[in-house]
Amino acid sequence: MLVKTYGSAVCGIEAMTVTIEADVSPGLNFHLVGLPDNAVRESQQRISTAVQSVGMNIPGKRIVVNMAPADIRKEGSAYDLPLALAVLAASEQIDSRFLDGTLCMGELALDGTLRPVKGALSMALHAKEEGFARCIFPLDSAREAAVVEGIDVYGVTHLVQVLDLVEGYPGLEPLRADEPADFVASSAGGSPAGSATDFPAGHSAGHSAGHSAGHLTGSPAGPLAAAVPVGSRLGSTAASPVGQTDPDFAQVRGQAQARRALEVAAAGGHNVLMSGPPGAGKTFMARCLPGILPPLTFAEAIETTRIWSVSGLPRKEQGLMRNRPFRAPHHTSSVVSLTGGGAHALPGEISLAHNGVLYLDELPEFSSTALEVLRQPLEDGTIRLSRARYKVDYPARFMLVASMNPCPCGFKGHPARECVCAPYEIRRYENKVSGPLMDRMDIHLTVKSVDVEDLLPDKGFVAQAEDSQTIRVRVERARALQQKRFEGIKGVHTNAQIPVALLPVFCELDNASRAFLKQALERLHLSARAHHRILRLARTIADLDGSAALQLHHLAEAVQYK
Repeated sequence: MLVKTYGSAVCGIEAMTVTIEADVSPGLNFHLVGLPDNAVRESQQRISTAVQSVGMNIPGKRIVVNMAPADIRKEGSAYDLPLALAVLAASEQIDSRFLDGTLCMGELALDGTLRPVKGALSMALHAKEEGFARCIFPLDSAREAAVVEGIDVYGVTHLVQVLDLVEGYPGLEPLRADEPADFVASSAGGSPAGSATDFPAGHSAGHSAGHSAGHLTGSPAGPLAAAVPVGSRLGSTAASPVGQTDPDFAQVRGQAQARRALEVAAAGGHNVLMSGPPGAGKTFMARCLPGILPPLTFAEAIETTRIWSVSGLPRKEQGLMRNRPFRAPHHTSSVVSLTGGGAHALPGEISLAHNGVLYLDELPEFSSTALEVLRQPLEDGTIRLSRARYKVDYPARFMLVASMNPCPCGFKGHPARECVCAPYEIRRYENKVSGPLMDRMDIHLTVKSVDVEDLLPDKGFVAQAEDSQTIRVRVERARALQQKRFEGIKGVHTNAQIPVALLPVFCELDNASRAFLKQALERLHLSARAHHRILRLARTIADLDGSAALQLHHLAEAVQYK
């Protein structure tokens, strides 16, 4: 009997359908074809033991399993579940009708429990596009996939639950994702209401009784003990609210100019380069940035979660990510670790920072090759990986925040410490960061050492600085103006993303401001790119002031950051 089940392969963050065809006929041996890798080939042993743990068996006949399309390499252990169901259905041990219109993935343990898979959200989105009625994933993976509307997503923890679902036994309902309150733009909440399709118990009464009894006594999880009730909320282990565990701007002493510059950067999504001596607080202030950024919108959460899901990295949240990512790779990081790729297409640091912050501490210590690969993503918001086996595009629109010392010893221009660097050492240190990359930094910020009076005032009282939550309110207000301004413009969400063609529309200058900007460009010898970035920066400063029109003082503040 020939039976088909359906799984999925993920390349980049896009998924494609993998059709698994199984046929059982007289003879011997198990044949698995369709370009499987070693992990897929080893599935025969896992499947055989897992199936026995629920009171069933792999028949001792000739079993041929084909994974189509055959020209795409099938990788990983996540195909265990569709392979097991295909063999069981082909040997007429379970009803195959439920498998039509079902996409399922999951790695089987020897006792039948299911382990999480990578890319479940991408698979569910693809399944909906392809017209599948339902998806079955391990519970931890299903939480993120359940946000997809128009398709039922079942979260299971054991093979016994899948078999009960296939046979039509009641008890397991689709997961429903309640949209988190902190999503700014809401267009989707959860799977549509509805229960599993009713199917006949299928086989003889003896089989059904034995099947159920095996579930009741043989499964470590008990009879559907891990079944998820209808209406279960997703994201039960969401990250702690901002301010409880993250660094807070209230802990920053002095540095009023730096605090203001980082607020402007957060409000408009602008890139920042901080230069200053050791101990001035550059790294700490950079780590405070996530605390003043607005939460992810629903569309951003989908994008960001897809990237993190295919990466397989652990996350604080179950389900969709809510907080913007903050990535801080070490300066010894390789080009591949930043851009992504490798033998298997995986996202790099710049993609993991999508919709968030990429922080590069000690910028000149990164290899020049690693720094130069940032130039194209900073302009386009994507990174294209072209390898012999694959060509994929990863989203990579992030805020680049970098810090560096003014010289190798760190004390050039320090009021109290003498710089011991030779002039040629300073030039060589500065030249490690290329001009084109420096030109892509919207804000060039000089961070000075903290005054002793700010740390230990004479009166013994340290004035409390504004906390991150207070700053965040202003940032969110400015972002709301931008969201309304760019509504309907594809790919533009913040002022930093305004296309050059639209700058005259959104950054109109009066005569006085135009004359001032012309004079600044001439005296500072700024490039056309710097001109455009000044206009975007001035637009953000005006938004923080709640001003619809760009005024001269907005432009003056933007110029001083260059």
